[in-house]
Amino acid sequence: MNGAGELLGPGPLLVSASLLAAVSGLPLFLGLAPPRAGQRLATLMMLLAALTGIGGAAQAIGTGRSAAFTLSWGLPFGAAEFAVDPLTAFFALPVLFIAACCSLYALDYWSAADHPRTVRRLTLFFGLAVAAMLWVVMARNGVLFLIAWEIMALTIYFALTAEDAKPAVREAGTLYLITTHIGTLALFALFALLAGTHGSFLFPAPASLRLAGAPAAALFLAALVGFGIKSGLMPLHVWLPSAHANAPSHVSAIMSGVLLKIGIYGIVRVLSFFAVIPLWWGILLLVTGMISGVAGVAFAIGQHDLKRLLAYHSIENIGIIAIGLGVATIGLAAGSPTVAVLGIAGALLHVLNHATFKSLLFLGAGSVIHATGSREIDLLGGLLKRMPATAGLFFVGAVAICGLPPLNGFISELLIYLGIFREVSGGSGAAAAFTALAAPALALVGGLAVACFVKVCGVVFLGVARSPRAEQAHEAGWPMLAPMGLLALVCAVIGVAPVVVAPLLANVLGSWRPEVAGPAAELGGHAPLMALTVAALALLILVALLLLFFARKTRGSRPATSVTWGCGYLRPTPRMQYSASSFAEMLVGLFSGLLRPHGKTPVINGLAPAPARFASHVPETVLELLYLPLFAKANEKLAPIRKLQHGQLHLYILYTFITLVTLLIIGML
Repeated sequence: MNGAGELLGPGPLLVSASLLAAVSGLPLFLGLAPPRAGQRLATLMMLLAALTGIGGAAQAIGTGRSAAFTLSWGLPFGAAEFAVDPLTAFFALPVLFIAACCSLYALDYWSAADHPRTVRRLTLFFGLAVAAMLWVVMARNGVLFLIAWEIMALTIYFALTAEDAKPAVREAGTLYLITTHIGTLALFALFALLAGTHGSFLFPAPASLRLAGAPAAALFLAALVGFGIKSGLMPLHVWLPSAHANAPSHVSAIMSGVLLKIGIYGIVRVLSFFAVIPLWWGILLLVTGMISGVAGVAFAIGQHDLKRLLAYHSIENIGIIAIGLGVATIGLAAGSPTVAVLGIAGALLHVLNHATFKSLLFLGAGSVIHATGSREIDLLGGLLKRMPATAGLFFVGAVAICGLPPLNGFISELLIYLGIFREVSGGSGAAAAFTALAAPALALVGGLAVACFVKVCGVVFLGVARSPRAEQAHEAGWPMLAPMGLLALVCAVIGVAPVVVAPLLANVLGSWRPEVAGPAAELGGHAPLMALTVAALALLILVALLLLFFARKTRGSRPATSVTWGCGYLRPTPRMQYSASSFAEMLVGLFSGLLRPHGKTPVINGLAPAPARFASHVPETVLELLYLPLFAKANEKLAPIRKLQHGQLHLYILYTFITLVTLLIIGML
């Protein structure tokens, strides 16, 4: 490997981190260590990889420098170039940090003693997936990128399907594998077109690709489809809810917190190539983001499965990131660097914020599942008394994902709002008109997110237990609580001290496109970050004083205990509580045209009616009502073509010969 930089520079450190992650599961998988010791060794190696890689990423972001290096390979696709710049380092940070938290969490959640059949495979592919994600963000050659991309896709598949004895897990894995390879086909088209227009598989330097018209549009649309499938943009999201719901919870955390952001990285990197960006690109990103944000949170409200609900919130937050990217792209097209800086700063900061609070929420959900054995919200309840630490940390994640101060989700959404307001007040024409629609859409997303998490926190943690397993729930151990506490701390630090994050973010923005480098350095002047820090500290001090006052007032008194108030009923039961369905019924009804809910309403007649039961279900509308019927129709129409598949080798050789001759004739024309 030809290196540029010192042994302890960003490039060597991140490469070392990726190699440590890749081999972390090998001792356990090969049986070189006992299961328990092998799992602990894998966790230790992942923690070491995280420390090494975060050190390298921090150097790259702090100094604003880039390091490039080349691998020796014999493939005829140009140099196998890797590079680490501040943008790469920024996306590497959540990969490493979340991987370390999830690896430590797995010691208790997916222990070798409780999962002897799957722990070897899961630990191996978890480490390989982390390494592959680092290779993807470091790759600077299209073919090298695709190789790393495919390794990432396959290792995530094997981690996702750890419990492959369950039919639902197998179905989720199959759907994921099909959709991810459809996205990969789009990326094949992207890099083939890029090589044809740019003359090389190497990535163009920022703002150096001077393309316009159909070639540029084809590149952008191929990138949007290929990376949009991976990131879960609607309506390309169909793999995401079932995959996140059926994976082990720490795998769900890294999929939602990190894997989706690799798709966002691809879109951001491709946008950096072009010297001139058309306005309609920004409008398309903005509209796609609004659809994903509003529809994602609407589907989340109707869910009864805790992890599936969180999965739809991932789609919602990817929509918020896409809105930020749309605002930034509109700013570039309209010649407004300040708008572009606020949009891209909000989008990238939300990448980091969503990685932390969504991983926290999935790990919190995993703690609940570990204690109760159920993902069904209506079978839980009363867990605040039995799992106070998990409940408190889950509440932190809920406040953050709702975009409420003083946590980190508020800061990134505020930057996007400021970019929207700046474009609406200073812009004109279609740019200002479409951007104006984003503000109410973002506000609607925030309001619906609050309603959804009031439902989740109320039904899961408050009230009384709805099942024997919930009544016997226990608190998680320290290997599960410590990563959750660390993630909650990061949510609080970014939310309370955004003024500290701004200078680091400026270097990342400057490496994205040269025209935003100047305004990016003044990010603190475009947003009231210092005022937000002061306000957040004042709010925390006020809350601390109120808690202290309450503690002094109640000191020495014995709190009375009673059953939850039951509206005057003398013998209340858990069935009298609000369920997930009843709490969300009005909002699901408002969005019924989109959600297409199914319900079984009981008929109650007479003075002594028979026992009755109400049930409701929100289907995977896009998959079940759009894609599956479309594919069934295509399968019917294309059935005659299957006759070409005879299973005879000489006929397949003939097909290959005819194809090659046809391509040679086309090439000579």
